[in-house]
Amino acid sequence: MPATRGAGTHTQREVDVAAVSHPVFARVYERLSVAMDRAGLDEFRRDLVAGLSGRVIEVGAGNGRMFPHYPPGVTEVVAVEPEPRLRAAAIRAATTAPVPVTVVDGLAEALPAGGGEFDAAVVALVLCSVTDQADALAEIHRVLRPSGQLRFFEHVAVEEPGRLRRIQRLSDATLWPKLFGGCHTARDTTAAIGTAGFAIGELRRFRFPATSSSPSSPCVLGRAIRREPGRS
Repeated sequence: MPATRGAGTHTQREVDVAAVSHPVFARVYERLSVAMDRAGLDEFRRDLVAGLSGRVIEVGAGNGRMFPHYPPGVTEVVAVEPEPRLRAAAIRAATTAPVPVTVVDGLAEALPAGGGEFDAAVVALVLCSVTDQADALAEIHRVLRPSGQLRFFEHVAVEEPGRLRRIQRLSDATLWPKLFGGCHTARDTTAAIGTAGFAIGELRRFRFPATSSSPSSPCVLGRAIRREPGRS
């Protein structure tokens, strides 16, 4: 893997390559992502990036399904994806994107960028699967300019106690992460974003699919602003 510029807590070599290489899941995900978009996920993708402008870093770009939705005010997208098969698919998708997209190898916990380089960061179904969520959010905070935006769409722990919460915890402790590329369904990602130095503005909670009782169905879609150190 290439060295990073100004990386934070981890370097790429310190993170187990096996933790981000999921060849079987990648093959499945390429087909699954198309089906999910047709089932309505593409609407959430559009909402996620609506109104963005300037330079954007997309963390965990996957196979590039977000690229068609970036608005014309975006001058450049740097799309970071560590999984080799998905990164190759993202490179192909970038050739038809409506805005300039550069796809690079890199980890959420050690982003290949300097401090304050970006106006916005986008994460979609990524913070559920990173090895260290706190480090990933610290890196996103680092590469954003002051008052830069974080747009997020994530699987999260269900708010209400009960059967689904128990299923989420059991799934995370057993086979779910192994089957689904490291995904964890019971993370309190909204709280983690606030702890990492972001002020959350808009926030929507919903199920996708709407009637599903899958451990991964509880989701959030939101916007947050990078706070300056020492400011609440």
